[in-house]
Amino acid sequence: MKYICEFQKASICILKLSIYMYIYSYSLFFTNNQVSLHLNIKISFMKKVSLFLLFCILCEIHVFACTNLLVGKKASVDGSTMITYSADSYALYGELYHWPARQWPKGSIMNVYEWDSGNFKYLGDIAQAQQTYNVVGNINEHQLTIAETTFGGRDELVDPEGKIDYGSLIYITLQRAKTAREAIKIMTDLVAEYGYNSGGESFSIGDPNEIWVLEMSGKGKGNKGAVWVAVRIPDDCISAHANQARIQQFPLNDPENCLYSKDVISFAKEKGYYKGKDENFSFAVAYNPLDFGGQRFCEARVWSFFNRYNKDMAKFVTYAQGKTQDPMPLYIKPDRKLSLTDLQDMMRDHYEGTALDWTNDVGAGPFKSPYRWAPLTWESDSVKYCNERPIATQQSAFVFVTQMRSWLPNPIGGIIWFGTDDAAQTVFTPMYCSITEVPECYREGNGDMYNFSWTSSFWIHNWVSNMVYNRYDSMHADLRKLQLELENKFLKEQDATEKEALVLYNQSPEEAIQYLTTYSQKQAQYAFEKWKKLGEFLVVKYMDGGIKKEENGVFTKGKLGEPIYPQRPGYSKEYYREVVKQTGDKYKVLY
Repeated sequence: MKYICEFQKASICILKLSIYMYIYSYSLFFTNNQVSLHLNIKISFMKKVSLFLLFCILCEIHVFACTNLLVGKKASVDGSTMITYSADSYALYGELYHWPARQWPKGSIMNVYEWDSGNFKYLGDIAQAQQTYNVVGNINEHQLTIAETTFGGRDELVDPEGKIDYGSLIYITLQRAKTAREAIKIMTDLVAEYGYNSGGESFSIGDPNEIWVLEMSGKGKGNKGAVWVAVRIPDDCISAHANQARIQQFPLNDPENCLYSKDVISFAKEKGYYKGKDENFSFAVAYNPLDFGGQRFCEARVWSFFNRYNKDMAKFVTYAQGKTQDPMPLYIKPDRKLSLTDLQDMMRDHYEGTALDWTNDVGAGPFKSPYRWAPLTWESDSVKYCNERPIATQQSAFVFVTQMRSWLPNPIGGIIWFGTDDAAQTVFTPMYCSITEVPECYREGNGDMYNFSWTSSFWIHNWVSNMVYNRYDSMHADLRKLQLELENKFLKEQDATEKEALVLYNQSPEEAIQYLTTYSQKQAQYAFEKWKKLGEFLVVKYMDGGIKKEENGVFTKGKLGEPIYPQRPGYSKEYYREVVKQTGDKYKVLY
């Protein structure tokens, strides 16, 4: 899935839009597959993202990008592998997508449409697999996860004649592969056979035993296929990518830990991207040359993750700021093992406590907001400046952390902890990889970007978030209280739930799957209803700039049950000083 990072110059972005209809905005495609008389497969897609393309051009809205964090099984507290993802876009609707497992008649054909343009741009036909697996979001029934971030790379390497774009590649593979290694083979075989229609992409690919980063670039018109490198992340390490290619030098003779296309180096030499020895070749340097935005808007997110869990990574702060160019490693060994909660909290990061923390200057407003509205770059007196681009961002459609566990049967071991909207304002809710029905609040078609739905998690979370943004320091504390309550509830129930599921699984796998489907639906709807009540509570508590007194969610009343006059806290002393600094005696009380 996704979008091109805003670090690329506006002119290049517009060129890409006009030539290839690319904006790298995440939209999920889903199949409503039926075999016709000719055994053709009808594929429908989720969003009419072409409307977004026009919107971006007319309104000059910048597209923000995505973040993946990866954890090996020996780097996690419980031995699970984990992958995170934030699907960030101003035009993507947050839903949980589902492809049921299915047998297909021999000779069936799949029509592929470009991911970013929905079902408007037909790319071509490919052969359908005879067996496809159950997929819930970005995890399948075998606990295989695939996520992505787009680095774009070199414009001339997009092949408009390719039949498979990066988004289709993810979901087609999830329906066909059981393991990370098998996924890499399927993905690279598909683009070799049918052509690759996208720009540069970093994929996170994981199963219960292995975590890989696969980076891929097209080869341009007339050059079918793609150049690529896949590196296995050591089990005791963590990794990340955020819209900048991250694979530098890689081992040329270690197939257990590194796979690559046979022409990945020779093609770069042919195009003039590299002239040195093979052993010194850097995929990132050749196919995605670094610039300031690539560091400050993209690599800085990776640094924040690394810095939190390895004290030695503090030295790379100047790299994250764009002041130095020595790159960070692809993966590091953390100072301690990471938990599921660690990953969830990391997805909520705004650079708090680092040199990039931006909650204490005038730009944060009177309520210390960790957000700035677009664009990322701006000018003052002919000097260009930038906003920060942290992991947590307001325009997320959905976020997740997948948890993959080798010691449990696949239907029980794989979980996508799913939330809609901004990670900092959402609730990560357990959806098991085997579920056969999606909860109503996450259901595709329950509302859209132009139609508010009071039964949609995406809309309820956005309603709440957009209240919180306006009075962040006070209101986020109320939100965080409920957020922790719900997520702790889910974690406390996890062990007992899975023990019951395991008993059922040993009797009947189908009964276990139905049990987990019901459980996942129940938890999602419970969290949804609680969040809706939170929205109502915030409206009442913070109405008209006042703050009503309350204790544990119960508002304080007078002796007769009458409303008590609310607090009127105004602004901080620091904010008032800034007002005086800018206005002088304009507001001075004269007598």
